[in-house]
Amino acid sequence: MAAPSASVPAPASASASASVPGPASVSDEWARHWQYAELPDLDLLRARYIRHTFPRHSHEGHVLASVTGGIEDVGLPDGTVHAGPGSVVMINPEVPHTARAGASEGWAYATLYPSAQVINDIAADTTQLRGTAGFAETSVVDPEAARLIGEVHRAAEEGNALAADSVLRIVVARLLSRHGSVLPARSPRSAGARAAVRARAVLESRMTGPPTLEALAAELGTSPFALLRAFKKQYGMPPHTWLTDARVRRARRMLDAGIAPADAAAEVGFTDQPHLNRHFTRIVGVPPGAYQRERARTYKTGPDLSA
Repeated sequence: MAAPSASVPAPASASASASVPGPASVSDEWARHWQYAELPDLDLLRARYIRHTFPRHSHEGHVLASVTGGIEDVGLPDGTVHAGPGSVVMINPEVPHTARAGASEGWAYATLYPSAQVINDIAADTTQLRGTAGFAETSVVDPEAARLIGEVHRAAEEGNALAADSVLRIVVARLLSRHGSVLPARSPRSAGARAAVRARAVLESRMTGPPTLEALAAELGTSPFALLRAFKKQYGMPPHTWLTDARVRRARRMLDAGIAPADAAAEVGFTDQPHLNRHFTRIVGVPPGAYQRERARTYKTGPDLSA
């Protein structure tokens, strides 16, 4: 098994390391998902994955990933992107996607998860884009932008807030100037789309006890297969996959608020904590306990906001 990429050393903190069963050892596969207190609208992930695969899911904000070793295969609605070193993967909010290794040695990357507001603010300050800003390209070869994403991580890990904020704005402005676009509004115009939106609302309100597909369709006055097709067209995944993703999102917010993983599991409708652990790790990339410990450490070492 190949050794970890020398260009992305494993983080000093091992508290959020996530190992995945298989031939790879713990030293081969690792991940750290965290938030820098000085940049609250940004999540950061640095990782090397070999056997880990991300199921279809989406994010409320943007994804900007710099591949630093190996090959990442990103499955998108219009096909699969193969991203190697020097590539930057850009995924807009709510775009369903998967991720897995595209080579036997896996892949290493540094990822930024800026909120939509961060991207919109930088677009308004540096471009002519007006509206909801996003990216027209999914994957580009841009070694300089890839390097800058790594610099944001490095500055945040060193506690250099000025550098982290500055370089974040520089790299986002660079990517927007070259690949930026105004994202189209997703208004549900067809009857099927409106049924999908209503179905989503039902699932959100009954997350701990969702109806069957047949019962949900009957409640909305449609057929199960018509609802299945409409939901997948609207959200890029079937209702049961979307619900798992939504449960993990809600669990993340609860973990951020300090709620214990076992309690979060029950609140979002997972059978027990092991079910939360499995789905959370697959979608977020680290186990919920490690995720929460990083959050607690981040805010504990952050600025005193009570002053």
